[in-house]
Amino acid sequence: MDIENLMLLGALIFCIGLYGFLTSRNVVRILISLELILNAININLVSISTFMDSQELKGQVFALFIIAIAAAESAIALAIILTLYRNKN
Repeated sequence: MDIENLMLLGALIFCIGLYGFLTSRNVVRILISLELILNAININLVSISTFMDSQELKGQVFALFIIAIAAAESAIALAIILTLYRNKN
């Protein structure tokens, strides 16, 4: 694939995630939209890193950090939502 196609894919996924983030009132949908945004950023980081300097793994390392941060964010947010739901009933 060309870098233009990968950047277009990343931009499309980013726009879908941003639209979902801004228009949704459901917390779970907001988290899913945030995950889409972070995955679009990962696609762009890896594609730019691959096409600019394939010997260095800087984009892939940043993508791994973003995946770890996204997993921690989702786990903490879902734990807070479950705690609020249990305390409400």
